[in-house]
Amino acid sequence: MCRIRLLRTVHIIHTTPAWACAPVTRPILLSAASTAKRTPARAVPPPLDGAREHAIPAWQTGAVTSENTSENTGAAPVGGEDTGGRALPEPAGGAQESPFRSARSPRDEPPQFVLPLVVHIERASPPSRTDALETAARAVLVMLSDPRAQGDGPWAQAVRDWQDGRIRKVVRRARGAEWRRAQALDGITVTGASAEVQVFPPVPLDGWPKDLARLQVSGTVLDDPQPPPDADPDTPTLWISPHVDMTAGKAMAQAGHGAQLAWWDLSETERTAWHAAGFPLSVRTADPARWHRLTTSGLPVVRDAGFTEIAPGDTVAVEGHHRVADLKATGRP
Repeated sequence: MCRIRLLRTVHIIHTTPAWACAPVTRPILLSAASTAKRTPARAVPPPLDGAREHAIPAWQTGAVTSENTSENTGAAPVGGEDTGGRALPEPAGGAQESPFRSARSPRDEPPQFVLPLVVHIERASPPSRTDALETAARAVLVMLSDPRAQGDGPWAQAVRDWQDGRIRKVVRRARGAEWRRAQALDGITVTGASAEVQVFPPVPLDGWPKDLARLQVSGTVLDDPQPPPDADPDTPTLWISPHVDMTAGKAMAQAGHGAQLAWWDLSETERTAWHAAGFPLSVRTADPARWHRLTTSGLPVVRDAGFTEIAPGDTVAVEGHHRVADLKATGRP
């Protein structure tokens, strides 16, 4: 299970974030892109190329490997409430039932769903680690902002069901015919400099499509042929903890959690600007001094509950996500 902790500069909570903190200890739910399509009262991001392919400019690079995140545990990565197209409260007040507590809660009662991601890894030409991490993070953002996942869209109910329970993400890998079969399913392919990641609408925890269920979730390691460049100071950066050694899929899922947490903390105007720019972001590993500063300065922080692969602790810090308001559109429809 992964819990998200959103820390503010003054008000700090240590309970269960993806809840933002309002006054001291009352967890407040952040908006999770539940805007209805063509809702006049709110700005809705335009469709992502209208369909399956969402290319990312080649200069947006990243890193990764490809393994499991939380498939068979009670893992609860990023998550939040969806109200069927109505606006959710931004940090302001009011307590909600958190999807991240390790203790049993009402969120355990409904059927549980998982967000599937598949990374394309051919033996002769695997993607770089950083590019895979960044592409996975963008894939989560593409799913959250797609009109099909909002309002009365065909994926909206699955997204709501996913966010009503213990929110999970699982990363699998595919090559050759496996990848082609996965592409035939209903989903969105997000392309980075060297990585391809397909994200699918949430599915029941025990109801994976056959062509996805057969894919492996562990055992793949990806490297960066060259050290990644410095993070772009004009775009959001997802900083990975230097104290945690994660496999590829775990790291991809954590990057996705950080991206989703950033999305919830943005206004609709900021979301629209980020979407129009193609969701540029960086994923980098922080040095220990930077990590200490990031995790003590009130920034959104992803905290893993430690049920799979790693001990409980902070894994990703989100920095600079409000910079998206100043981004320029890429010109894609």
